[in-house]
Amino acid sequence: MKQRGFTLVELLVAISILAIVAVLGWRGLDGIIRSRNTLTATMEQTRGLQLAFAQMQSDCENLATTTLLHQRANLQAENDRITLVRLVLAENQPSRLQVVSYRVRDGVLTRRESAATRDLAQLDMLWQAALGDADASGSVALQSGVQSMIMRLWVPGAINPITNQSTSAGGWNPAAGISTANTTVTGMEVSLALQGQDVPMVKSFLLGAI
Repeated sequence: MKQRGFTLVELLVAISILAIVAVLGWRGLDGIIRSRNTLTATMEQTRGLQLAFAQMQSDCENLATTTLLHQRANLQAENDRITLVRLVLAENQPSRLQVVSYRVRDGVLTRRESAATRDLAQLDMLWQAALGDADASGSVALQSGVQSMIMRLWVPGAINPITNQSTSAGGWNPAAGISTANTTVTGMEVSLALQGQDVPMVKSFLLGAI
């Protein structure tokens, strides 16, 4: 009995089906890999923001009081930059003062800290150097892909922008134009907008909690 093999048409049909299955499988695998890469990048961004916010919280908790600074400003915040004076409390050492700066430049959030000092005259020079971006100390990159950083300050007894009335509790006010040398500020809200994300990450801090 003569055995019958596959015809050319049957082979072409089988190869076509295998090719379609391979393409569908490749697309599914490619989609999984892309989703994994996106999820990994998002997790890295979230982790970086958490570390940045944790550092900000530590600096805000150790904010030096204006009384200690002889009525000097202890904080200046505006869009894309924060400059503050914090207490440095090292073990077996006297407390000292340090100027800390946060900046968003070219899509990167950086932190820079000055040398610690107990001399208010030297602190004034460090403060002016930080405000003028003339600080010689190196900066540390905290997060990349940052589009903007916007701050609001909590001012007790301030006029509520919605009701246009002053309350004993206070209210959030745009940071620009507020001098902490003559205004009591007890809280700061930081809003970080990341590139490619519609909703910014927002965190509120108490000032001088320690």
